[in-house]
Amino acid sequence: MKILVIGGAGYIGSHAVYELIRDNNEVVVMDNLSTGDRNFVHRDAKFYLGDITKKEDLVEVFRIECAIKPFDVVMHFAAKLIVPESMKMPLEYYHNNVEGVRLMLEVMTEFNIRNVVFSSTAAVYGNPTKYICEEDDYTLPINPYGDSKLASERMIKWVCSAFNMNYCIFRYFNVAGADESLEIGLNKNNLTHLIPIAVQTALGIKDKMKVFGDDYDTVDGTCVRDYIHVSDLAIAHVLGAKYILNNNKSILVNLGSNDGYSVKQIIDEVEKYAHVNYEIVSRREGDPAKLIASNDRAKSILGWIPKYGIDDIIRTDIEYRKTLINNK
Repeated sequence: MKILVIGGAGYIGSHAVYELIRDNNEVVVMDNLSTGDRNFVHRDAKFYLGDITKKEDLVEVFRIECAIKPFDVVMHFAAKLIVPESMKMPLEYYHNNVEGVRLMLEVMTEFNIRNVVFSSTAAVYGNPTKYICEEDDYTLPINPYGDSKLASERMIKWVCSAFNMNYCIFRYFNVAGADESLEIGLNKNNLTHLIPIAVQTALGIKDKMKVFGDDYDTVDGTCVRDYIHVSDLAIAHVLGAKYILNNNKSILVNLGSNDGYSVKQIIDEVEKYAHVNYEIVSRREGDPAKLIASNDRAKSILGWIPKYGIDDIIRTDIEYRKTLINNK
């Protein structure tokens, strides 16, 4: 397959590129490097600096590459994704996450590229009415991030219906860990995800971490989330691309572990390596109490079974963060 990965220099996108190349595919990356890192782009992938919200950037990549060989699939990882930030900056989130997808689809139709893999989120479920979210459950996002993703999902479905295209939409929540090579991982100055923050605290990079609320209706009062290793997620994107290309049909699939851990339970797991200093603070706006994704459909349709458990997720994140310390 020849794949265009938009946002392929970011955390999840770069891992998808690694797995695509391990699967012997031709990969082209487009990224504006606003949050991505050029050094995260696999040496065997071709790179273009470009912004998904600028049509001329998209057209340039498609024009050059499709003259050589058309893309079989376009993968989208170019979203803004921080929930608290989306509550404060909704316009920026709708512009990047919805308008960017609209322009991507517009250019795809102009160049007759028929397959898209879209990185969505379990945040589209909002406050779920049951413990484990399934793909046909009601969607009612409670923050602009989730709503912008749901709007993009709906747009993708309508466009694919109108232009005889195929989509693979993946919904997932907390992604963590690092590639076993330790060449890439989550390397940002202002981390917002629980596991890397807990690991940073355990390693002494941070003095103390905050736990946002301990009065939720959960096992210990802290939020419960489903955690998935970034490499498992990346492998699923390879399988999804192959599925829609080979079967000429669309799918919407959750990616998760069918299990959940509370914030305090994650801290306990990290403390198997080192002490984590934390304090309880007030809830964050837009945080649901529980969010766990069923993976039954992913297993049955794609044959996808996660290889990594929570211990592997934490272990690889710790090992990657240690390499960052050693390389300073």
